[in-house]
Amino acid sequence: MRRSHIIIGITAALVALPAAAQEPGWYAGISIGQSKFNNQCDGLPSGASCDENTTTYKLVGGYQFTRSLALELGYSPELAKASASGFGVTADLKASAVELVAIPSVPLGDFSLFAKLGFYAAETKGSSNVGVSASDSNAGWTAGLGAGYSFTKNLSARLEWQRYDQVGGDNTGKADVDAFNLGLLYRF
Repeated sequence: MRRSHIIIGITAALVALPAAAQEPGWYAGISIGQSKFNNQCDGLPSGASCDENTTTYKLVGGYQFTRSLALELGYSPELAKASASGFGVTADLKASAVELVAIPSVPLGDFSLFAKLGFYAAETKGSSNVGVSASDSNAGWTAGLGAGYSFTKNLSARLEWQRYDQVGGDNTGKADVDAFNLGLLYRF
């Protein structure tokens, strides 16, 4: 009889944890992954090399209003980077961004599926070893999809894809950025 009480207690705790992990409140987190500065290498002459992929990371903070809706502020110091070289010239293009997104989600026990929709403000800077440089600031929309998993009431992880539409401007060129990140969140 005592053993059955322990099993019932553990089962009740496991069922309650996912619900508690998505209750209203503040959270903060960090994510790391890979991003691609799409089409920045198009049009380069034969013999030049170019890489549109880089490691990216993001710091986030947000508020969970209900089990199915959060609002999040994020900062990516290096959202995307493209590097090209050829014929003695090297050039880099780097973008950083701040974003504000709404995150509707569907809780599924310990798991959740979510979407992101909001706006970003980006700073894009280009430089080269021959003294040419350029910069642009712009704003646009961002959207994404992902899945999350709650380890405990306070700690969860998420895997996500996010698109930033037309980052850059007339001086640096515009391109979409796709980011794939794995992150950890702590709920207060």
